[in-house]
Amino acid sequence: MRVPFRHVAGHLVWAASGTVWAVWRLDPSAGEGRAQGAYVPAEVRQELLGQVTALIRSLPGEPRVFGVCAQVDPAEVAWKMMDGVDEDDPRSLPWLDHVEAAVDLLDGQEMHQRVLWLAVPLDQPGRHSWHGVLDSVWADVAAPLGLRARPVSEEQLGFYREKAEQVEAQMGGALGLRPARPAEIVWLVKHALHRGLEEPLLARAEESGLYGSEVGAGGALRSPSYMELGQVRLAEGGVAAVPAEDEQEAARSKRGAGGTPGWLRRGEGSPVARRWLEVEVEAGTGYQAQLVLSQMPRQVAADSADIFTQLEELPFPVDYTIDTKVVTSEKARRQVERKRNDLVDQSTQYTRRPTGAPPTILSAAKDLGEVDARLGAGSEVEVQSVVVLTVWGPTPEICEARARALGASFAGADYRLVRPVGLQEELFRVGLPGTVSSWRTVEFRQHHLSEDWAMLGAFGRTEVGDPTGMLLGLDLDCGTSRPVLVNLSDAPKADASASLGVVGDLGSGKSVMQKLLTASVVDRGERAIVIDRTPMREWAVFGRAVAPGRCQVIDAAEARLSIDPLRIFGRSTAARYATSYLTLQLGVGPMSPTGSAVNRAVKAVAGGPDPSMSKVLGELKRVEASAESPARRNAAAEAADLLGIVSEHPLAAMVFDPTLPALSLRGDMDADLMVITTAGLTLPPKSAYGNADALAQQPLEALIGRALLYVIAALARETAFSDTTRFCSIVADEVYWLTSSAEGLALVHEVLHDGRKHLAGLIAGAHDAEELGPDRGLMAYRVLTRTTDGERARRGLEFLGLEPTKERVRLVTTDLAPVGRKDRAGEVLLCAPRQNVGRVKILPPAIERVRERLFTTPGARPKGGSSNRLVKTVLEGARS
Repeated sequence: MRVPFRHVAGHLVWAASGTVWAVWRLDPSAGEGRAQGAYVPAEVRQELLGQVTALIRSLPGEPRVFGVCAQVDPAEVAWKMMDGVDEDDPRSLPWLDHVEAAVDLLDGQEMHQRVLWLAVPLDQPGRHSWHGVLDSVWADVAAPLGLRARPVSEEQLGFYREKAEQVEAQMGGALGLRPARPAEIVWLVKHALHRGLEEPLLARAEESGLYGSEVGAGGALRSPSYMELGQVRLAEGGVAAVPAEDEQEAARSKRGAGGTPGWLRRGEGSPVARRWLEVEVEAGTGYQAQLVLSQMPRQVAADSADIFTQLEELPFPVDYTIDTKVVTSEKARRQVERKRNDLVDQSTQYTRRPTGAPPTILSAAKDLGEVDARLGAGSEVEVQSVVVLTVWGPTPEICEARARALGASFAGADYRLVRPVGLQEELFRVGLPGTVSSWRTVEFRQHHLSEDWAMLGAFGRTEVGDPTGMLLGLDLDCGTSRPVLVNLSDAPKADASASLGVVGDLGSGKSVMQKLLTASVVDRGERAIVIDRTPMREWAVFGRAVAPGRCQVIDAAEARLSIDPLRIFGRSTAARYATSYLTLQLGVGPMSPTGSAVNRAVKAVAGGPDPSMSKVLGELKRVEASAESPARRNAAAEAADLLGIVSEHPLAAMVFDPTLPALSLRGDMDADLMVITTAGLTLPPKSAYGNADALAQQPLEALIGRALLYVIAALARETAFSDTTRFCSIVADEVYWLTSSAEGLALVHEVLHDGRKHLAGLIAGAHDAEELGPDRGLMAYRVLTRTTDGERARRGLEFLGLEPTKERVRLVTTDLAPVGRKDRAGEVLLCAPRQNVGRVKILPPAIERVRERLFTTPGARPKGGSSNRLVKTVLEGARS
């Protein structure tokens, strides 16, 4: 095979044909680009369509778009999981278990990532155009003779660099296009040659400095050898091309043999049944089929027009190449006028018939009128494109089956794909950078206006999650296996919030997901603090199992340590937390007379030696008996009377008993995983939180438990914020108990607003998005699990940033981890900091210590670790 280019200088490619191309890669992390999930808000979709429309209008000549599926190796996923982990820190050694489990799970699965490229031929005015012609002619002559191609001068290099900069300036940075690297451009060719085989990894090409041309001492470009790219055997149908003299001999033999075709005599099989290309390289032989889009429906709904984005849903990877030609509005309008004149002539001829003109004439005239009107308004252009789709496989049978499946999927939507016999090699070359368009593909051109072309989704790429982190599961919006990574601890370093909110019904997997995230944070060498409200102390059991020797459990109900705010916190914050606790405990407002009395008493005690809550009670009694004003004495008396009742209760001993040793933030709260259990603390029912009168009528135990949980949450906040060198997650499942009070809301508000600066975040679970509090929009990670109530489902979708359309509400209420379908358990909608929303299948790692106490379904907890074979079986069942 002839190598398609001679030089690659930066992102400039000197093709063997003499044309100079500039190649860019779509990178959401560059410029203003961002990742896009499978579920996109309407305004974001319109913004993207506008950006693509503006881009195609700005491109000159005949640009080409490559949408390729780069093969992903399990080792590549392992690299991403290890990114940001301090391998020298012994606290991160348990993370290796997660990496090994992920590699074991993904081994043998077909994985890919969609990578988009844009190649633009640069204009060659004046003498530079003659250089291109001479280069092309000389290349054809020199190659057979073994001579070197014409050199490229430094002046030419500077000229084309300037042209490429002009094109890039016209494109803008909205889509995140960046100049491709030489190794990436060479990788494009290697990828095309290794379809159906183990291909070179794109990740290595991204970091490679090879294959680039440099200016030599003589002022001309010097390039490394690209010979390896040409050491390929191409054979359509697996049959080598027959020389001309053999064809003549075959024709004579055919006449003498009664017309028997040559392929039948040679036993090669019919070429119609072998419409694929055999590509043999050093690594082996692969098989690929090229399908070209021959016809499209006249009208398509806007929400289903993105055919290139929908390719992700197929159970096998599909590459696409769009060879375009941008026609100006003036030229396009002249072509429309000629077509309208032809229609007038046809209509005149039909008037002589009794039946008159057929409806198709009138419909075509209406369409041409609409096109002409749109071309006449603004800067509209016509885009003529040839679309080539490529599937492949390790065997001809797999390749053939995939080609038929692709054609059938398009036929169901009234698109027609064809596999032309004899054009497989030419269509294959269209997918190589630097090749010229074949004149034999002109008949497959599709005509669109730029706005309509943008709706095809050529620059659409769906992904969900983070670039690095833990393996949370697989992307269900992708037909092949696509790992979904989440990295809470790295979010603050990327200037994003590390807080996560998960919303859904009982038994929909909220606790499982929170436990998996907590385990990953701890095993990566970071910290987590969990407030465990469950009567079974499930988080304490899980913590001891997942982090043996690294988990510390504090039982708040046993009152072995004092959590008196005035004794455990520093003076700068102790008074604030003590006042909030007491006003919450007494059910009074901070600006009420009683609240004012409490505030003054706390300040008086906090400023003295050995402050404690018992001294606050004594200070209130002192004010009651003092010569203060009657109003202050009455307020102090009321507060002292109520606090006296509370302090005598056994549950309040951990706050009011001065004989208990005080909990140390540095000594008692320095474990990697801290679990504070509150089993035994009664809380008011959820219905009472919104009614002050109903809340005041609750039992004393419930009111004490509510106030103690606030102190515990404050303790978690202070511990998390105390060490800014290690990331820390605060976990609060069923967070309504915290967000139902003004004091608790203020605490959540503080964590959400200031957590990023202190390397901390909140992991909160709720049954309704409103339970997460009014600041839930600050959570960068948002998860929605099964929600059968329609109104709650709508609020959950709005929490994700999506419009609650009927189809999406139906998905959340009936088709997201349906009850009774164990093979579909763990399905969620995930939104990550890059605002990419997708449907994910949560897959717990096959680590015995993680899975042993992970599940809370009665009678369903596994006795030991689960094998990856079981996980794969569940995954295959979900896909089927």
